[in-house]
Amino acid sequence: MQTNFTAEQLKDHAVAESEKILRKCVHCGFCTATCPTFTLLGDELDSPRGRIYLIKDMLENNRPADAQVVKHIDRCLSCLSCMTTCPSGVHYMHLVDHARAHIEKTYKRPLTDRFLRAVLSAILPHPGRFRLALAGAFFARPLAGVFKATGGPFAKIGAMLALAPSKVPGRSHLEGPATFPSAQFKRKGRVALLSGCAQPVLKPSINEAAIRLLQRSGYEIVLPKGEGCCGALVHHMGKEEAALENARRNVGVWTREAEGEGLDAILITASGCGTTIKDYGFMLKDDPAYADKAARVSALAKDITEFLVGADLGEPVIKPDLRVAYHSACSMQHGQKITRQPKDLLKAAGFEVKDVPEGHLCCGSAGTYNILQPEIAGRLRDRKVANIRKTSPDLVATGNIGCMTQIGGGTRIPVIHTAELLDWVYGGPVPDGLEAVLARFAAE
Repeated sequence: MQTNFTAEQLKDHAVAESEKILRKCVHCGFCTATCPTFTLLGDELDSPRGRIYLIKDMLENNRPADAQVVKHIDRCLSCLSCMTTCPSGVHYMHLVDHARAHIEKTYKRPLTDRFLRAVLSAILPHPGRFRLALAGAFFARPLAGVFKATGGPFAKIGAMLALAPSKVPGRSHLEGPATFPSAQFKRKGRVALLSGCAQPVLKPSINEAAIRLLQRSGYEIVLPKGEGCCGALVHHMGKEEAALENARRNVGVWTREAEGEGLDAILITASGCGTTIKDYGFMLKDDPAYADKAARVSALAKDITEFLVGADLGEPVIKPDLRVAYHSACSMQHGQKITRQPKDLLKAAGFEVKDVPEGHLCCGSAGTYNILQPEIAGRLRDRKVANIRKTSPDLVATGNIGCMTQIGGGTRIPVIHTAELLDWVYGGPVPDGLEAVLARFAAE
């Protein structure tokens, strides 16, 4: 794609990076075939190619974002399916991230939209605040349908209430900061495990399962003091400085651990966080105090399944004999290019693993997308659930808490994290939600 940026514009590192990305695009349109919003809406401006034209025009002319640009960029899920499809290597993720930051700086959203985004960014990245908010949402949850029916900005509030769990799990007994020793006499290595922000509130059993798996495999696990939200939630809302603050804090914490007792890996059980942490090296490349450290942290970052394929899990304690529909989160398959490892681990554990038709299409979760774009997210969820049902599964396995919440809201089929299923087979407790399935099999 031909670009017309001035030399003065290209002095801005973000603009220069976007210009390089734009020039790789050859207008082929392959991305439109796998874009969820284009598949649903059929509008060229709701495809990666269309959004690229909007971003190019906005940045080249150095003008503030307008309502049309905001509408179509906001509809982007950042699922990154287009990056898997693109034959030219267009790094759409970095381009749309720059566009969102530009929108945040130059466009004044309606008051209700600004308020909702401020609430989300102030609550979700902080487990204590999030836990309190969910307690309050419990009482307002019956009004979710009323808010949705009202439409407009109230529909987003309704979507947020509908996503709130009917019961908030208690605090985990394995919360950090803490160190968990290897269960084997000789330690094989030492890893840090990301505690996260929303996940330990919604589903603390995921990290508990990961810790047990790693301990039995001979690893010491540390939950470092000072580590917090990865920054993905605010990053995708264009709040660039807040995202970089989160990144710097975590880079500092993990660097101290790596330079202290050492780390073999930084493990993540939420693939959305994994994609962001693996991008810290890029996000902080222009920060002289953090660039090298961030690059090292990104190199150490691994999804839990990516790490476990190289670990010795031992022999399965039970034979599950269950059919699993594996839902590969977009951040897993497109963001991190992890496609084989989770399924290999589940198969080795004795599960019958089925691929979901149209598996490349997003479920509609996408961080806060199912709150900020509830109508599109709902349609994508219904399409995903319909495709899952085609495999006639006993349960669904996935590696991202957002997908678990989104898909679970549209089906009674249990949606369980891959780590919890593996932990169960290799000696851990039965995952929450699986008891009914096992009881049904026992009664037959």
